[in-house]
Amino acid sequence: MKEAGFYTTRDDGKTVCHLCPDNCLIANGKRGACKVRRNEDGRLIAENYGLVSAMHVDPVEKKPLYHYYPGRPILSLGTAGCNLHCIFCQNWEISQATVEEIPLRKLSPEEAVSAALRIEDNIGIAYTYNEPVIWYEYVKDTALLAREKGLKNVMVTNGYVNPEPLEDMIRFIDAFSVDLKGFNENFYKRYTRSKLQPVLEALKAIRASGRHLEITNLVIPELNDDVEEFEAMTDWIVRELGRETILHISRYFPAWKLHNAPTPLSTLQKFFDIASRKLDYVFLGNVASLGVGQDTICPQCGHTVIERLGYATRITGLDEEGRCVHCGKKIIGTTNDEG
Repeated sequence: MKEAGFYTTRDDGKTVCHLCPDNCLIANGKRGACKVRRNEDGRLIAENYGLVSAMHVDPVEKKPLYHYYPGRPILSLGTAGCNLHCIFCQNWEISQATVEEIPLRKLSPEEAVSAALRIEDNIGIAYTYNEPVIWYEYVKDTALLAREKGLKNVMVTNGYVNPEPLEDMIRFIDAFSVDLKGFNENFYKRYTRSKLQPVLEALKAIRASGRHLEITNLVIPELNDDVEEFEAMTDWIVRELGRETILHISRYFPAWKLHNAPTPLSTLQKFFDIASRKLDYVFLGNVASLGVGQDTICPQCGHTVIERLGYATRITGLDEEGRCVHCGKKIIGTTNDEG
């Protein structure tokens, strides 16, 4: 446990957490909505500091990040808790748990960095599986040490964070994979118990920072699969973030409290076609049978420059500077941290 950042204490001893837009008012001995930040006699404590629920070596494509050091492994760490409560969460066992409810192992920032350095060809550390925003103190300490050793830091996040902590995170996080769960405030409120607008503001801030950014949209039948809404979302991405923004359209499967049928392949194909008319880099996740949406295609000449089969990646059409060997087009984010 460690004292948390971004909070104030009121005269009555209650703490106000300013890490995410919930701005939880927390009484003594109680936790915030994320389940891991607790008021202890007027001090806000990060109960999940140095506690790890999952530790694996993943291909970076699994985050998903398709244009950030493609084909390389990354050490991936998760803990407990989340500031959202998505009824379709695939990792609900850890995201909706307190530190007392699941098995956790201690892992100091120094131990995490040492582990990352022992992995062959590893690019760095990904903070993932549950929501890393609510692991802020540990992520910061670990990321700064990792940077000193030449490692990269990746955050797989819901983007539900206040501007001040996000500004700080941008200093030590090199790449962001952000879930844009829908494009409707009612959807966010009803199915995630959060708000859409702060996520949109976070996306704009990350893009403006120059950090690498990729977005994932999980398409759920009957909940966020409205065609006009998806059109509006892609239009917003182009307008606010740029047509080179990388978008992953992911297939939903039943999880936790939601038992809707999996996303029809026809819906994924339709949304892929819509997004591809507006964005240069569109991919499909959780599906390989459509025969599209896996490879990176040069938006200028149409040649395949990166081939993918599952998480196996083969760079076939890029030079050492990340340019298409056929036409010279720079393919965004394939050789460095540029977003």
